[in-house]
Amino acid sequence: MKHSSPDLLVYSNGTVRHNVILSSEVNCEVNLFNYPFAADRCPVALQTWAIDGCGTHLVMNEVKLVDSSHGDWQTDRVSLEKQRKDRNYIMVDLHIKYINPFITLLLPSILIILADVVSFALPLGGGERNSFKVTLVLNFTMFISILNNVLPGDSQCSPIIRTHFCICLIILMLSMLVSLVLTRVAKDGGIIFCCWTQGSVEENTGNKELKEDDDKKPALTATSIPTEAKADKSVVQLNAADEHSQMVRKVVNFVDDHAAKQLESERCQKFANKLDKTFFWFYFISGTIYFSGMTYVMVNYECEVNHFDFWY
Repeated sequence: MKHSSPDLLVYSNGTVRHNVILSSEVNCEVNLFNYPFAADRCPVALQTWAIDGCGTHLVMNEVKLVDSSHGDWQTDRVSLEKQRKDRNYIMVDLHIKYINPFITLLLPSILIILADVVSFALPLGGGERNSFKVTLVLNFTMFISILNNVLPGDSQCSPIIRTHFCICLIILMLSMLVSLVLTRVAKDGGIIFCCWTQGSVEENTGNKELKEDDDKKPALTATSIPTEAKADKSVVQLNAADEHSQMVRKVVNFVDDHAAKQLESERCQKFANKLDKTFFWFYFISGTIYFSGMTYVMVNYECEVNHFDFWY
């Protein structure tokens, strides 16, 4: 409290008029559930006591709003109100300036989720998509750890933006894990079906080897060998032809195996791409519904706070 002037005005009836300035700090529990779109009403109690006509009587005439903006908060209006005959208070309506918190808090989370959605355009093979998603998860985790001490503290109506950040982190982690699984599906046919796929390939290879062994069996032919020299010469020619046929069979088997593996790889890739598109649309639709619902809750939901609990 300080005097506005060192002079006193004394009337003829004995009334003394003097102006003083009272400066006070008021702690008010503001509803921050809708942060950064928070708005609330804060009562400032003014009360005097008089016993048997001795004391101070407070007469409230008019309240003027002088400084309506301070930091991130904007004061909309002030009004004189009464809860009871002897309980006067000033009701202050205020709201937070949402531009700065929206740019520094909500917008980065929206952009990171949007980048994660666009990352589905990257191919499953090569590892570019997985590396990008891992980078997004690490960046968002660092972002949350930095803002941990900046966000408003817990109260009766805790800010829902903390829950929003946790859900965004879960969404990014789920997207990263699905991308890793689909990469395995595109390569081996999936975690569950990889053993079945390898077994079918081995069975196909075994059948070909059995067929090759059957082809290797010599054919009995009746020929006349007049002399020993001619016999030796015919045996050499038979071995050369048999070796040539075996080489041809090996080349054909190799080409068939390669073609079978190529077809199996294409089948796995098509299956993985189908799952990838399905998850993309599920992810996109669910993310759109979530952000729309969360924005609606932040803007319109009201959390009840009792501002008059200081009065007995």
